[in-house]
Amino acid sequence: MPSVSASPTRLKFWGTRGSISVPGRRTLGYGGNTTCVEVRADGEIIVLDAGSGIRSLGVALEKEFHSQPIKLSLLITHAHWDHIQGLPFFAPAYEKKNEIRVRGYDGVDMSFGEIMAEPMKAPFFPIAMRELSARIDIKKLTEMEFSFGKVQVRARFVNHPGVCAGYRLFTSAGSIAFLPDHEPYQFLHSARDSDMSPEERKKIAEEQRIALVDFLHGSDILILDAQYTDAEYETHVGWGHGSVSSAVSLALDAEVRRLLLFHHDPSHDDTMLDAMVDDARRLIREKGQDLKVDGAREGEEVLLPTDHANSCK
Repeated sequence: MPSVSASPTRLKFWGTRGSISVPGRRTLGYGGNTTCVEVRADGEIIVLDAGSGIRSLGVALEKEFHSQPIKLSLLITHAHWDHIQGLPFFAPAYEKKNEIRVRGYDGVDMSFGEIMAEPMKAPFFPIAMRELSARIDIKKLTEMEFSFGKVQVRARFVNHPGVCAGYRLFTSAGSIAFLPDHEPYQFLHSARDSDMSPEERKKIAEEQRIALVDFLHGSDILILDAQYTDAEYETHVGWGHGSVSSAVSLALDAEVRRLLLFHHDPSHDDTMLDAMVDDARRLIREKGQDLKVDGAREGEEVLLPTDHANSCK
């Protein structure tokens, strides 16, 4: 049976795009599939989100495991389409020998079980969730700390429309934080329709950001929403996503070891994303800080060796 040993911790990007998949020659460098990240750590396979990239992950897993059973855990950040649309096309879900744990939080008006079943209901898909052959265990999360084997997980709700969680995975080789959808707290989604004064909003925004910095502090890898350029963000306030400068600022304040810009806008081709990465690096140099930053690329593997010296291949 293929090994899922503890050393080193490895993550692989199967989908890095936000909003909608955009395949084509202009997105070959960073990828066109929507959000999906695979983590191998301490004997566990943990998949973060089930965007269109999970289809290719399923093909790779079947090729790797052959006739052996596949056991994995799938963590969902939220129910927006680009984060769940690939699950009906995840081949391991159709094999009875496989075991798949699916975890996430209830939505505003819908339970987590209903959320996961909805995309596979008629007339949207010909096969219902209950008809899948694999042993699929779908349960809502009720706590903000839990574990998959030896991997400890902490969760925190982030600033995005509806219910959206960010996760931090603690492995024997270091920690990985995953916040694919998050807007700076200058705009508060949870307070959008409240009667709070500007002063009250500012106070809450400051408190929330301090708490998020504490949640992320010291992460070895931070995978963070940086969908917009700073200029683009000015016309997208309230859309639920961050910018290059907001991502850099948060990563520096949280003293993370490596930042990976994520949730690439569908209108951004490889040339644009190269420029955004260069801009992030410029901001870090101007602040005199030492932070490694890259744009997440579909197909890229990142290692967390036991000495915490991050490497990429």
